[in-house]
Amino acid sequence: MSNSTFFKSIGYKVLMALSGFFLMFFLVQHLTINLLSIFSADNFNEVSHFMGTNPLVQFLLQPVLIFAVVFHFVMGIFLEYRNNKAREVSYAYNKPSANSTWMSRNMIISGLTVLAFLVLHFIDFWIPEISTKYVLGDMSGLLPSGEFRYHHELQEKFIHIERVIAYVVSFIFLSLHLMHGFQSSFQSVGFRQNKNMIFLSKLSYLFAILIPAGFISVALFHYFNH
Repeated sequence: MSNSTFFKSIGYKVLMALSGFFLMFFLVQHLTINLLSIFSADNFNEVSHFMGTNPLVQFLLQPVLIFAVVFHFVMGIFLEYRNNKAREVSYAYNKPSANSTWMSRNMIISGLTVLAFLVLHFIDFWIPEISTKYVLGDMSGLLPSGEFRYHHELQEKFIHIERVIAYVVSFIFLSLHLMHGFQSSFQSVGFRQNKNMIFLSKLSYLFAILIPAGFISVALFHYFNH
């Protein structure tokens, strides 16, 4: 491998890591808001209305988020293709199960599962929201009763058990994706010392379990309390 190819490969991995960091930050922010729907419908409605009508969120952060999602998955598929093409010895001889975890070998599978969920999530939440605000022109966020609609609409999404099951399964795959992706992102930007890796390994498992578990708890709460 030439020096230019080597540095280009490192650059791709750094870009992948940076997009991963941004998406992980978004997951924390999104979960924080969603958890409000369990503890306070009023607070959830107020924060959701602010996020849904704030120009900075709508016209800057939202497009950046969409770009980051698309970029992260396209770059992931591209890097997987490069790795497979560059591999000189087949997996049959390398015994991959002995040299790597299931998560690291199947990031594309878990990633595509998460991407499929995101498409469904966009169809369920984002497209109706955009239609209500910018097609129908309703920026009030209010129901005919005069109450904010956000908490009510969230509850409506989790009435049917098949939707809840799909939600739970998707976040299990997100957990598997994060177990490798979290630690891999830090490695790509230079965290390679043993003491750092021990800490990051523990932190990655904690993050990969708690964040998806939080989203799952929201879905289950509203299913059993609708």
